[in-house]
Amino acid sequence: MVMTKIKHFLAAAVLLWSFSSCSKVEYTKVDKPAYLRVFNDFNTRIGVENKDEQKPFMCMLIDPEFDKDGVPVGAAIKGDFLDKRDPYAPPYPSHIGSSTSKRNPEYPGKESVPAGPVLNGFDLSSWAQIPSGKHRIIFYYRPMNEIPFFDLEPAVRKNVVVDTTLELGVEEVYTMHVLQTDFTTKSRGIIVRKENFHLLPLSDSMVYVNFYNYSAAGFWSADKSKKIDNYEDGVMRFGIRDDVNIWMSLCKPGGWNTITGYKYAYLGQMKRSIGNGTAPYYSFPLFADAASNRITTDIWQRFTLLVPGLDPERIPYGDRDSYVDGQYGLLALYGNGARQTFERGGLFLPSMIINIHSGTYNPRSFATVNTLEVVNGTAYLTTIQRRYPKPVY
Repeated sequence: MVMTKIKHFLAAAVLLWSFSSCSKVEYTKVDKPAYLRVFNDFNTRIGVENKDEQKPFMCMLIDPEFDKDGVPVGAAIKGDFLDKRDPYAPPYPSHIGSSTSKRNPEYPGKESVPAGPVLNGFDLSSWAQIPSGKHRIIFYYRPMNEIPFFDLEPAVRKNVVVDTTLELGVEEVYTMHVLQTDFTTKSRGIIVRKENFHLLPLSDSMVYVNFYNYSAAGFWSADKSKKIDNYEDGVMRFGIRDDVNIWMSLCKPGGWNTITGYKYAYLGQMKRSIGNGTAPYYSFPLFADAASNRITTDIWQRFTLLVPGLDPERIPYGDRDSYVDGQYGLLALYGNGARQTFERGGLFLPSMIINIHSGTYNPRSFATVNTLEVVNGTAYLTTIQRRYPKPVY
């Protein structure tokens, strides 16, 4: 089923590349490319309390052109209709050809642009190729309609979110985040993370994950009445402290059934930072469950985020109604991300292990490289996969 969807995606991508209409942005072959993926991390929820705030719907212009009045009229690259990101960024570009809406949860996402290759065994088809070198990048707020950015009224095309200049290296992989940097002042900024997963000696028998807290300064400590309550984000919906320890548990389905040696295993620390640095990867064996047949595994992952000094064995889990003052958070990566009834306090995301038809096995389990990012009371998972053998029918 998954491979069928991928085939349909590839067919749709070919059609889009073949029949795309003329516009103010023309995409051609990219020489000496860099690889870029962009997320809109403005997850502010607009309600009665903050009804006057700008809705986080944007257009990204790379190397824009302006008329005599300073209104953008063209760009080398355009990423329009950039909506708030989805909780899960899967290991292949699932958005293109799968929706009638123009809203795009990431760039390139639905955009018909030259995609990244398989680089050192890793699938970069969710990254766009862009020319390396120095670029001016501007994000603009735009109305939540389906009118292309350059067809909007000139006065609407001048509402800048953030404006910056970046130098991108040849065949380097970048993940960009546009986000709120201070919860009180509502200041905005960009993080450009230069990825290194494709340069590391990572084993295909291990699952890897690293962690970032990109929350705005002052978010967790602000009075909760100033935040929109997203009940589905569990106990961490009002934010997590700036310095927490990470504890990992690996579990079998059916409840709180931990695997021997993987109950509250300490990984390291996560500190809030809006810098561009790369965090270290932690790992665990794909077949950590000794009872598995080493072809498939059904284990799921649970990460407990605790302020230093708290013991994970002594935390009263399971009640997301409790206000925990940013002292702990729970991330449960379970199957397809379905919510589990046995613990109510966790934020649920898909598993980091991919199960797919490959070779003669249906399914077969594969390890991945993952990033978990905490942003203002919620968390996001990005998964990157290696190449795997095609299915044999």
